[in-house]
Amino acid sequence: MIITQYRCIIIDDEPAAHYVLVSHIEKNANLKLVAQFYNAVDALNYLRNNPVDLQFLDIDMPEISGIELLKSLSNVPKTILTTAHSQYALESYDYGVIDYLLKPISLTRFIKSTERFLSLYHKDEYVEPTEISVKVDGKSVTIVTENIGYIQSYGNYVKIFAHKIYLVSTTTQVILAGLSSRSFMRIHKSYIVNMDKIAAHTESEVIINNERLPIGITFKREFLQRVQEKN
Repeated sequence: MIITQYRCIIIDDEPAAHYVLVSHIEKNANLKLVAQFYNAVDALNYLRNNPVDLQFLDIDMPEISGIELLKSLSNVPKTILTTAHSQYALESYDYGVIDYLLKPISLTRFIKSTERFLSLYHKDEYVEPTEISVKVDGKSVTIVTENIGYIQSYGNYVKIFAHKIYLVSTTTQVILAGLSSRSFMRIHKSYIVNMDKIAAHTESEVIINNERLPIGITFKREFLQRVQEKN
């Protein structure tokens, strides 16, 4: 399956916002992060010389605000605004803004925004990935993603636990990029899980196919939020 990837950039003066957005973008196989900027001046120079499909743009930034950046561009990429202030929402839609995300940005809200981007502007191209192709012993193997229970980092390889175990020479990050962001998420630096396959969970572990998998501290908050939203 060929997955169309759309070039996106982040423009935000807050490092914490970059951390959250990068984490969310990495979970979406249709988005490719090509640049990050902490001020609008550098972003403006980049946008004048490089094609971008989607920008995540903060409003309240030093020197040039997000709204001022939108006003100054002759060719404005599709834009999702990210800000802690809601008072600019009405004005922002004058510039073709797709959505307006209030910080802190949850993964569910992020997914809704990016799906709006995909559905409004790329209806015929967007396909939710249902299969993933990997190399096993030099041969190409296609795995139906709904059959995957979880994926484990294993040195320079990953183990994919489906109807059988596949040992693949790649990284969990590469595998995650090809999976549905609706169903799969990283719960630990060494584990990706299929949320639909979780039989039970606590705040520190999940159970899939009678296996207990740890939840990393940095992933716990997002995992519990995803579980709550699914219920």
